[in-house]
Amino acid sequence: MPRNYPLGKIRNIGIIAHIDAGKTTITERILFYTGRTYKIGEVHEGTAVMDWMEQERERAITITAAATTCYWHEHRINIIDTPGHVDFTAEVERCLRVLDGGVVVFDAVAGVEAQSETVWRQANKYSVPRICIINKMDRTGANLKRTIAMMEDRLHANTLLIQLPISTKDSFDGIIDLIENKAWYYDGNPDSEPKEGAVPESERDLCIKARETLIEKLAEADDQIMENYVSGNNISAIDLKLALRRVTLANKGVPILCGTALKNKCIQPLLDAIIDYLPSPLDMPPVKAVTVKGGTDVVRLASDDEPFTALAFKVVSDPFMGRLVYFRVYSGKVVARTEIFNSTRSKRERIGRLLLMHASHREEIDEADTGAIVATIGLKDTFTGDTLCDRSHPILLDTIRFPEPVISVAIEPKTRADQEKMEEALQRLTVEDPTFKVNYNEETGQTIISGMGELHLEVITSRLLSEFMVGAKVGKPRVAYKQTITIPVKAEGKFVRQSGGHGQYGHVRLE
Repeated sequence: MPRNYPLGKIRNIGIIAHIDAGKTTITERILFYTGRTYKIGEVHEGTAVMDWMEQERERAITITAAATTCYWHEHRINIIDTPGHVDFTAEVERCLRVLDGGVVVFDAVAGVEAQSETVWRQANKYSVPRICIINKMDRTGANLKRTIAMMEDRLHANTLLIQLPISTKDSFDGIIDLIENKAWYYDGNPDSEPKEGAVPESERDLCIKARETLIEKLAEADDQIMENYVSGNNISAIDLKLALRRVTLANKGVPILCGTALKNKCIQPLLDAIIDYLPSPLDMPPVKAVTVKGGTDVVRLASDDEPFTALAFKVVSDPFMGRLVYFRVYSGKVVARTEIFNSTRSKRERIGRLLLMHASHREEIDEADTGAIVATIGLKDTFTGDTLCDRSHPILLDTIRFPEPVISVAIEPKTRADQEKMEEALQRLTVEDPTFKVNYNEETGQTIISGMGELHLEVITSRLLSEFMVGAKVGKPRVAYKQTITIPVKAEGKFVRQSGGHGQYGHVRLE
């Protein structure tokens, strides 16, 4: 991929949230409004581009993280849409490890939910700057103020509200942009442009108060705004945007937007906020690593001129393409059909074809440069968390750590013909999913599979049938009961048998 976009105009972001908050619905709208797709896919209809797996479309949930690339206002945005169910939390973990920024989605009715807290902690762990959108503002019971209060209480977030909703009792009509002091109205038609207008008279006092609160919060977190605020200088919209970017990148605050993705309202302001407030690879600290020999600390700057350094974060068994390895390029560049070095396993690897992924669709490219998130075919010995680098500059990046499985079931093939196929399929699935484990219990003679929950294992078994054509039955693991001595005991016994000749004699004292 030639350097068509400067590093400062690249955004690597993930959409993260609790299940059913609207992540995939928002991603589908982003793809439509950026011109990546010509028709909006719907999760509930099974037509979402990002939910490409058969199980995802059947269940109307996201199971595996899907990557795509789109373009907005001369910026390239690499997006990963992540699952929201706790059983697939490993997908969120590995994606946040390689992303620069995050968009956290909240349900305006439910507020902060269980998995909202989990993904927030994961983002904190990797110091990922984020913006938030409070979705489903058109639903009965939607409460922006309550959701923000929950974020401050349960997530300890410094919320920076930059939009107010324009809504009546039964509908959500648009937003007030507190930075520009403008109102934007939406009619819900995806092909209609938002209409700019003045702030409604009924909302003017609330708007003035909310903008003042925003400036005060920014002043507490940003010295430049504090200086202007104390001096009584006028703070312009540009000043506010620059301050919001500085505060967001420093993880001192999170801009809050609102909207309703299903009704196609407020997606364009979200795209603008991604560009305005989330980091490019240049805004992130240089990636830290250690040398293979000696373990000396080194850093790699985000530059095409640095030695090639990348992290493999996902392995997929594609039924048509074979083994796909997704990786994020932190520095340097790599060309298709060239040799690289897997420093984690001390093996030379050959990059085959380089692919720019759009969910399950692929676009072949010749080169991947700094900041790119791409997939490749041909890496036989590379697994999740492995470092890929230039052979003359071998270094090791910090790997990805996953939680241990929490539930196990026994699995067996339905027929003798399925036996060998099942073993091969399970092996491929363990490579693909680090939280899925397989072991054979010699005492009970059962094959035991372990995962993060019942849904996780249910999806695995349905994939065995649909993708690998393996019939399997699932049951409870058997327990091999054993006995042991619990108190000290003494015993004595004799054995005497005379059957002609020498006979048999034994005398035992046991303690």
